[in-house]
Amino acid sequence: MLHIVLDLHAGGLERVVADLMRRVDPARFDNHVLALRFLGRNAQGLGPTARLHVADPLPPWTMLWPQPLMRQIREIAPDVVHTHSGVWYKASLAARWAGARRLIHTDHGRPYPDPWTARLLDRLAALRTDVIVAVSEALARQLATAVAADPSRIVVVPNGVDVARFRSGLHDSGLHRALGLDPAAPIIGSVGRLDPVKAYDVMLDAFARLRGEWRVGPAPVLVVVGDGPEGARLAGLVEAHRLQGAAHMLGWRDDIERVLPSFDVFSLASRSEGTSVSLLEAMSAGVCPVVTEVGGNRAVLGGELAHRLVPSGDAQALADAWLVALQDRERRCADGQAARRRVVERFSLDAMIRAYERLYLGESGADLATG
Repeated sequence: MLHIVLDLHAGGLERVVADLMRRVDPARFDNHVLALRFLGRNAQGLGPTARLHVADPLPPWTMLWPQPLMRQIREIAPDVVHTHSGVWYKASLAARWAGARRLIHTDHGRPYPDPWTARLLDRLAALRTDVIVAVSEALARQLATAVAADPSRIVVVPNGVDVARFRSGLHDSGLHRALGLDPAAPIIGSVGRLDPVKAYDVMLDAFARLRGEWRVGPAPVLVVVGDGPEGARLAGLVEAHRLQGAAHMLGWRDDIERVLPSFDVFSLASRSEGTSVSLLEAMSAGVCPVVTEVGGNRAVLGGELAHRLVPSGDAQALADAWLVALQDRERRCADGQAARRRVVERFSLDAMIRAYERLYLGESGADLATG
């Protein structure tokens, strides 16, 4: 069983792969991970459950003839190759030419905008892929329209999270004290990769508007956990909006389960999503969500929490939704409890693991849907 990824550094995709390594049945699956760039943070602790590999250098010509990657795949000799977003075209080509008998690909979410060149390469990769996994129904529809010539190969396996690790009632990490905040100051929190698709620029705009409208009690603060290529630009926007001391960019944290209980609201301003792992973790921890209506977010929240969805790209709508949530503690807490129930019932890690195991053992998408 070989997973091929760009890396295991930071993000929902990387956490999903790490969870698969830790949780699939070791009696049935011999796990390998091959990273095309480097391993990264989420590879830590995987040694007992998976053999980790880093690809040899892959110069541009390997898009046509991925010989170094083919050689490594042949050395590992997997029965099943599972590729993930970012490597589909090259990894699927190498896997087929290396003789892999079964090829599964998971699309964890499309970029925004989704360039035609990426769609073209993915269309070609889809032709040689046995099963295409979408992490949400919305993403499955997008793939059927733009990528997969044979939509019958698409199956939906929503991401799942460890509901025992991410649960309500944990003592928080002392975030108010650590940041020197008024203990009564409400915290709007977000966890994500600092990437343009996550629209943290819109979030900062919305937060500046909320602060300008706030009239009663200590003003809210914004806490963003994560790192990525947009870090420097977002730090500049914090200054441009004069949010120093109010917007806190914490970088990477290994103790997310202890940070989440400090949040009064969890928020995403994303322009595109698959099924957000950070959203599932926050909801599992009993935090009220306020997120954009993109990708799988509506399916994650369900009907009971649909009033917490806002349009993508609308900073004022996001600010207004935060204001409503923060001013009604009783409703906010009730929605946090509903969020926890929703994840336990529909998005558990165990359910995700069992679904992937069945695919690895040869079941089709149709079998999975009816099983």
